[in-house]
Amino acid sequence: MSNEVEVRRLSAGEVGRAARLFALYREFYGQPFDLRVAEQFLRERVERAQSIVLLAELDGQAVGFTQLYPGFSSVSAAPAWALNDLYVLADARGRGVADALMERAEAVAREGGAVVLSLQTARDNHVARRLYERQGYSTDATFVSYAKRLS
Repeated sequence: MSNEVEVRRLSAGEVGRAARLFALYREFYGQPFDLRVAEQFLRERVERAQSIVLLAELDGQAVGFTQLYPGFSSVSAAPAWALNDLYVLADARGRGVADALMERAEAVAREGGAVVLSLQTARDNHVARRLYERQGYSTDATFVSYAKRLS
């Protein structure tokens, strides 16, 4: 494998290239590996222009992805995007894939007018937390994040 990471935006017709990565990402967070669910979910998001999926490749092989959700901040009265998903195959880690995905995600969000790009990760995901901090992200000192399961 070369060390050249290529990151590009995925079209709806290419969603199958990221589906396995998305299924592995969901599995990492305790969901069953389900390629059909992964592909259907990604396809719907991209076809409906509800998310942007960026795919990272090494030597033409899909090795990582991130998914961005454009949104808005009422307080800022401006676009505010969420980086909701990030995953890199184990054998591609340590090769700059996650950094390349994060940098491209930031560029895409800026191009979309976003004034902030936010993300969340599990408290015990120390590897991801080190990545995000290295990329200039910090924990929010003003707001507390809450969630309520609806189903």
